[in-house]
Amino acid sequence: MRFDEVKLLSRYVMAAEEVPLIWGHFGVGKTDLAKEIAQQTGRELIILVISQMEPGDLIGLPARDADKTVFLRPDWWPEDGNVILMIDEVNRAHRSIRNAIMQLLIERRIHNHVLPEGSWILAAANPPDEEYDQVELITDPAFMSRFFHLEITPSIKEWTAWAKSVGVPDEVADFVNEYPEFLSRDTVVSMRLDIRPSPRSWYKLGRVMKQMSRQEIERFGYVLSAGMVGPEVARTFMSRIKGEMELPGSEEILFDLSDGMKQRIKDYDISSASAIVLRLTKHLSELSETDIERYLDNLQTITTNLLELGKLIPKDSFFGIIRHIAHQVQQEKGLKRAFYDKLLEELAMDRNVLKFLEIREKKVERQ
Repeated sequence: MRFDEVKLLSRYVMAAEEVPLIWGHFGVGKTDLAKEIAQQTGRELIILVISQMEPGDLIGLPARDADKTVFLRPDWWPEDGNVILMIDEVNRAHRSIRNAIMQLLIERRIHNHVLPEGSWILAAANPPDEEYDQVELITDPAFMSRFFHLEITPSIKEWTAWAKSVGVPDEVADFVNEYPEFLSRDTVVSMRLDIRPSPRSWYKLGRVMKQMSRQEIERFGYVLSAGMVGPEVARTFMSRIKGEMELPGSEEILFDLSDGMKQRIKDYDISSASAIVLRLTKHLSELSETDIERYLDNLQTITTNLLELGKLIPKDSFFGIIRHIAHQVQQEKGLKRAFYDKLLEELAMDRNVLKFLEIREKKVERQ
């Protein structure tokens, strides 16, 4: 996203008392963005470069108070809520430091020290690639789910305007404007995150969207929701908001795949097809024992409708369903396993499904 877009969304996120995590290569303006927001909102900016901190620097040192231990406030602790607390270099911080800031992210406090009401928190990190000195790749979903993930990439127009406003010589600004490929070698930000929806992520997203106009939601809703519930879910969510589609229910597809529904599905784009696969696989994973008995009684109908669905959506999407059913055969026990096993057997009567399963089995054997 462009600098101004990330700045706008970061303000909305922080105003909702949530935390944006801005991903970007060095020198793209993450710190400048925080400074501009602070200046525009009249807030003090406190920058914590946590890669250079020890846990004691972050949480304060212990001290004796009569017959008990208390923790002193660290020297950076804000005096009032008119502040932006920037947690920088998240990707370079040791796990012990990241653990120490969890309470700050969750409860907006450390020990018995509570952040003043109205305080804003913002975080920044470099992409997780080999060019940066990183302690480890951050994969903890509990930690990452605390943030709204936003990526910032250089914009020639924005950088040129900024450069001239701060007095960069015209020779430099004009050269970069004429040869934009030399502004930065790194323009793509790959965060390598597996962001998934959860009750908490939907709650957080709703809090931020309440700050935005309908026009802003339609313009920025995808990038905002993708950074909280994941890109596949975000595409479906935004299509629903814009009235572009309404996905059929899983049981509608499995038990009553009408001609009208087939035409609707046939017209879906790849993201909508992926959303159907996500919905179906989740539904099949959560069947109860009572559901299983009913599904076994209607096995032929379900098989026929799934194969019909396979003609309407991309093959890779359809085989994602087959792959999931094969996985369930290995994971489940008892009646559930019997159902998945029987369903897979019926589906394998189709030549394409059988070929896919044979190739899959050979790959598993080689591993």
